[in-house]
Amino acid sequence: MSHRADEIRKRIAKRKRERGITVNEPNDSSKRTSLYMTDEERYGSYSPPSFEGGPQNGKNGHPLFKAEVFIFKILFSAVIVLLVAIIFKNGSPMFDKAKSAITYSMEEEFQFAAVSSWYRDQFGEPLALFNPKQEQENTDKEKTETAQLAVPATGRVLQSFQDNGQGIMVETDLPKVEAMDEGLIIKTGEMADTGLTMVVQHSDGSESWYGNLDKINVPLYTYVKKGEELGNIKLNEKQKGTYYFAIKKGDDFIDPNKVIPFE
Repeated sequence: MSHRADEIRKRIAKRKRERGITVNEPNDSSKRTSLYMTDEERYGSYSPPSFEGGPQNGKNGHPLFKAEVFIFKILFSAVIVLLVAIIFKNGSPMFDKAKSAITYSMEEEFQFAAVSSWYRDQFGEPLALFNPKQEQENTDKEKTETAQLAVPATGRVLQSFQDNGQGIMVETDLPKVEAMDEGLIIKTGEMADTGLTMVVQHSDGSESWYGNLDKINVPLYTYVKKGEELGNIKLNEKQKGTYYFAIKKGDDFIDPNKVIPFE
């Protein structure tokens, strides 16, 4: 038993030397009482240091958390947000390419409509918790509706898809255009070929474009339902007007006449 205790003390002394701890071994092992014996000497086992009680000796923190790394990540994120804000606030042409890249990544690559649709399916409309009965009625109503897409505004096609390869021009006597399907408005503003235009992104990643408008009635980044009014159409003295309509899937436009009957 004495021989085993000597071996244990030698192993403990070796570990202490490796950690840089000064070891003072008494010459007479018989003088070591239980008051001076370590747990390994007493029980023949060794317990590694634990971080559950906090840093050891106030020097080293928990190995899974480093305060300096955490602070660096926060500062780096703040710098990125600040740079983006400076780019969009500055009207210099040198930042146009950067603005286009950021806008593309936020509007085109990230599927806002898909995320919004998933959120509505999982958690319901805003304030749904305050009126669960009304939310259930709306859900039942939506389930009974047909899957057919809504016509933005019925009328006669003046310019076909084959004429320009992107969309169609429709003549109508209706004052407003409606959303083809539910989705998120990701772009509004003047465009070179289609005038005042609104783009709606749908949950499947497709987009519907509504152009040649007189006024846009729904703010940017608003989630709209199928058939919801989006904007006004320019009407002439005969109460006739034309609007532009296009459907885009991926990088290509498709013929709207093959998807929605206009006449």
